[in-house]
Amino acid sequence: MRNALGLMLASVVAAVVIAAGGWFYYSARAEQGAPKTVAARAADPLPAQAKLAAKDDVETTATVAAKPAAAAPAPAPVPVMPMQPKQACANPNALGVSRVVEIDTTGGPGFGFEHFKQFDFLTEKEVVLTFDDGPWPVNTPTVLKALADECTKGLFFSVGKHATYHPEILKQVLAQGHTVGTHTWSHVNLNSKKLTEQQVKDEVEKGFSAVKFALGTNPAPFFRFPQLQHNPAMVSYFGTRNVAMFSTEIDSFDFRKGATPEKIVETVMTRLDKLGKGIILMHDFQKNTGLALPTLLARLKAGGYKVVQMKAKTSLQTLPEYDEALMKDMKVPTAGTNSRPIASVVQTISQ
Repeated sequence: MRNALGLMLASVVAAVVIAAGGWFYYSARAEQGAPKTVAARAADPLPAQAKLAAKDDVETTATVAAKPAAAAPAPAPVPVMPMQPKQACANPNALGVSRVVEIDTTGGPGFGFEHFKQFDFLTEKEVVLTFDDGPWPVNTPTVLKALADECTKGLFFSVGKHATYHPEILKQVLAQGHTVGTHTWSHVNLNSKKLTEQQVKDEVEKGFSAVKFALGTNPAPFFRFPQLQHNPAMVSYFGTRNVAMFSTEIDSFDFRKGATPEKIVETVMTRLDKLGKGIILMHDFQKNTGLALPTLLARLKAGGYKVVQMKAKTSLQTLPEYDEALMKDMKVPTAGTNSRPIASVVQTISQ
């Protein structure tokens, strides 16, 4: 009886131990098995694209987006700055600009009937305002103000040396919407027998590089010979460089001794009324030109004349060897510099 009772007790204990071990075994396996399945949450929205600090420095390319698991809200669009509207003229009775012509300078065309008679693009009562020898303090700004007051535009042929003296003034010329061409490095007569063929070329190409340096960008491929002395070899050379050459129909002779503002106006209008149209040659280097200009522009308007602005289809490409030579002559440090445009280096963020 006692043996039977002990046997039964041992069986019960064994069953309890087996059950507990099984529970422990399966619990441990469950802890070590595959991770629990968790419902996927929606992906965090992409951050808005950062504003570019130097737009000229970054090339935007297309990207391939990963296929989303579920439809997600589209990222906020990058804001686009609207184009600035053309500034309205403050003068309701301004002379203005009647039309703008674009010049294809391929092959080096010439303009101005005193020397070039192939391209007669002006119609009756149309004029082109041109200015040589600048930029120069006081005188060039005086010319710019007179043109701005009448909301009209001109074509400036800059002397390279003057451009390096006063780049801030030449930048003003360009910023106000005028066309900037070139007029050699130092305004020498390119027909002078004292100059070799290489020296003549150097005068021209160094002038190109100097104006580019002053502007911070390439000028128009427009050139006027100093003193209107057209060197035949350079005329051919400009054909290979695709640079247009300019003479004149109406010389103001504002550089002559005794050229008062009144005399300048009468000289221009007398010649213009006879011809009926033409390219007018003046000098923003001369003080009396700026003083004469308000009256001259008023006379043009009263006489029914209209201003045509000339622009180039492409910009002038300077030669690297002359760009480098100019930097050396001007002792401009080049170590550590780069060719980025100034707008990508210096930006006004508050004004």
